[in-house]
Amino acid sequence: MNLFELIQKEIAYRKGGALCTILAVVMAVALYVAFQTTGEAAMRETIRLMRDMGYNLRIIPKNTEMNAFWAIGYSDQTMPETYVEAFTAYSKDTSLYNLLLAVLRQAVEIEGHHLVINGIAAEVCPPGMEKSSMIFEIPPGTLFVGYQAAQDLGMQQGGSLTLWGKAFTISRVLTETGTEEDIFLWAHLRDVQEGLHLHGRINEIRALECRCMSEDMDVLVLLRNQLSEILPDATVIQLQTIAKARQQQRRMAEKYFSFLMPVALLVSVVWIGALAWFNTRERRYELGVLRALGYGSVRIALLFLGKAMILGMVGAALGFLLGSWLAMAYGPEIFRVTARAIHVQPVLLGWVLLVAPLLTALASFIPAMLGVAQDPADVLRYE
Repeated sequence: MNLFELIQKEIAYRKGGALCTILAVVMAVALYVAFQTTGEAAMRETIRLMRDMGYNLRIIPKNTEMNAFWAIGYSDQTMPETYVEAFTAYSKDTSLYNLLLAVLRQAVEIEGHHLVINGIAAEVCPPGMEKSSMIFEIPPGTLFVGYQAAQDLGMQQGGSLTLWGKAFTISRVLTETGTEEDIFLWAHLRDVQEGLHLHGRINEIRALECRCMSEDMDVLVLLRNQLSEILPDATVIQLQTIAKARQQQRRMAEKYFSFLMPVALLVSVVWIGALAWFNTRERRYELGVLRALGYGSVRIALLFLGKAMILGMVGAALGFLLGSWLAMAYGPEIFRVTARAIHVQPVLLGWVLLVAPLLTALASFIPAMLGVAQDPADVLRYE
């Protein structure tokens, strides 16, 4: 009887143990495949949710009086709009930021109400990169109006408002935020520059700090050093609360995934090893008979290891199917924002078909060696 036939008979004779081993492999592989399949979507969603907390870097004119800046929320000084292009073109390390937004902000009084007008341009990405926008784009000649401002002025979408002698269409009334933005008016940067007679000027560049920073890297120091060379008349402020929350949340998610998978694999390997050990211990008499019939230690070891690898391969295939189904069935419900990033990954099938049998054989190796090391005379003497 050749080895393969012997393995088949062994599996058929010990169906319960074989099913338990397959189940252990299925659970480990399904968990791995499900997490890997949804992992990209999970990380993207974490990044997206953290990003939506807002810009965490503010670049303002260097001669800004900071007490006044914090009191009114914007600089009363201006700087050239070309600073955006200068920062983008000459930045030595474009990994320091993801997006730049030029802003011209000014207080305005309309019908006795104190409001704030914000002129914004299209966001600018680092060279060679594409990022989804964090803020709405406003067509020239239109306004986006904050919730409280719309209430105070009795404005509705589709209406109009005259500023600086020019009629603007109310393109959108924003939902209530519970922040100062409820009294903001948003317009195209060119319209605000023209109305305030500040052509080519801005008073702030808002930026999103890049997520690529390592834990020991001080982004604020790097940016200030960079700005001193590129934009000597500007300085940068980091919104520490947003920056730290984004960084800590991202690292927590990364550590969670890096912790969960090794634990799952370790539990599965221990489970399979325990099954193999109990199986070997219960079959001391059978192993003694096989040795007495002339089956060598190598052949018996190959019997156990071959069985483990075949069961590992079957479990890997079933685990891949189960894990992929779980990811596709429940992943889009969990990660709604990045659901399109979830798709079956055939490359994982090749990896699990290679690794799972090896891990199963590894878990069975020590019990198999203990079994074949027994002297058949000693075993049969007590049976």
